[in-house]
Amino acid sequence: MLYNIALYLSLAVFAGGLIYKMSNWFRCNIGPDAAGFSASTRISAAARGVISTVFSARIGTLLKLFVLDVILQTWLLRKDFLRWLAHICIYGGFMLLLLMHGLDALITSVLFDNYYSTLNPFMFLRDFFGVVVIVGLGIALYRRFASKPPRPKSTGVDHYAIIILAVIMISGVVLEATKIVSHSRYQEMVDEYAGLEEPEEIGALEAYWVDKFGVVSPNVKQPFEEATLKEGKLLHEMSCADCHSRPQWGFVGYGVAKVVQPVALPLDRANVSTLLWYLHFLACFLGLAYLPFSKFFHIFSTPAYLLVNGMIEEGKSDPANIATRNAMELDACTHCGDCTVRCSVAVAFNEIPNPNILPSEKLGALRTILSGRSLSEHALLRVHEGSHICTDCHRCTDACPVGINLEALWLNLNDYLAERGYPKPEAWARETIGVEYDPAKLMGKTLSLTPVDKQFAGELTGSAQASTFAVCFGCQNCTNVCPVVAHYENPKEKVGLLPHEIMHSLALKQKELALGSNMLWDCVTCYMCQEHCPQGVCVTDVLYELKNLALKHLKEKAA
Repeated sequence: MLYNIALYLSLAVFAGGLIYKMSNWFRCNIGPDAAGFSASTRISAAARGVISTVFSARIGTLLKLFVLDVILQTWLLRKDFLRWLAHICIYGGFMLLLLMHGLDALITSVLFDNYYSTLNPFMFLRDFFGVVVIVGLGIALYRRFASKPPRPKSTGVDHYAIIILAVIMISGVVLEATKIVSHSRYQEMVDEYAGLEEPEEIGALEAYWVDKFGVVSPNVKQPFEEATLKEGKLLHEMSCADCHSRPQWGFVGYGVAKVVQPVALPLDRANVSTLLWYLHFLACFLGLAYLPFSKFFHIFSTPAYLLVNGMIEEGKSDPANIATRNAMELDACTHCGDCTVRCSVAVAFNEIPNPNILPSEKLGALRTILSGRSLSEHALLRVHEGSHICTDCHRCTDACPVGINLEALWLNLNDYLAERGYPKPEAWARETIGVEYDPAKLMGKTLSLTPVDKQFAGELTGSAQASTFAVCFGCQNCTNVCPVVAHYENPKEKVGLLPHEIMHSLALKQKELALGSNMLWDCVTCYMCQEHCPQGVCVTDVLYELKNLALKHLKEKAA
């Protein structure tokens, strides 16, 4: 009774959470164009889009996307085999466990007559699917803790995802093991189903279960006579075989049962199997109920986004559906961190430990803002700082395995901040903090009037590439190919020092000149300068290290 109440309650919370989260796709507005469509308009447009796709030749494309991107997750396989394998094992194994075992009263028992969880093939499949999930968890743990990518960022939802799965799997395996060796469980079965009255028959059946099924009994001890085992086998086939296969088929639980056999009787007296049962089913139902509100929601949101995005045609699809697709991007993120690894300004995090610099973390702040929840002034300043370090280089969008247009999201975030009076950081430095940061004035100085900072070059420690400025010999290739420089008729008036001049200022330890150039802020991260340098100077990386140092020094002066 308690089990059924908890199951239906968890399913109700799960369904309600799923509907609520999906409703945000039709209510959330990203960008000025989305505000013109009401939720009802977007829902009706989505319904028309689904119907027109299902009853057209495009259904083939949709089915192809479903098989390749949703079932086989080839989009992830192209990025990283280990991550793909972990996803397939965890997602596939857990969903099969949920459908076959967790929801057996609703699904498996309906599909199969005379279903019992202790019969084959169900016993074997339960353990096999559990092993698949455990393998996936092992790969995920290895990637997260032993094989960390650059600048990883684990959050509470990441930890929850691993912990809840670990609790479910470990408690399930140990529960199965304690039930195999439990004498009280065996006795309950005999009392309910066997109906034996003769002491000889009771002893023979118990001897058979101790010998063949791993039960640890306080009443009978091995070795047993062949005649006793033969009689026990006959009684087993008459009373128990219809609902109990040999426990060896549950190979994981049986292996653990062999380990706990020496302490089986104390565990049985303490009723540990009942405690494990409560822990296991509560963890399962808690995980199910919380799934729509956790990182696990991407199990539904990411496939849905992949299908919708694959069907959307820019310039042809209904603008209301495009607005809905854009809102889905917020939930489609799997927090894999690829965007952060590829981010050209993520090195700023080494000097300014603001998580909003990292694309994978900034998305969380954007999700909070667009959901209607308010952020404190301090939190908005942190988002503002991280937002305007971004140079819209498009690398995060190119790196996203799901295909989220992150660059468009950042532009919308900048618009949101600008509407609320948060200017770009160079204006913020001059107007809000009151620090003079005008490169045009600095250009009027000569090198002899600019103090030499002998320690300046040593501050460029954010990356190994920063020290490469030392081999610059002034060929000006970086300046000649720079699209920012080419954009202006008189670039020195607009950007201050040009790229090759910044390299010279570093070599001469001219801190004020190097940090005073607007080139640091106007660089678009195209990497043309870096690719064309005959000396291998990492010009773009150096510029962004300088930008990070400029922000750091401004913050120190403002403190």
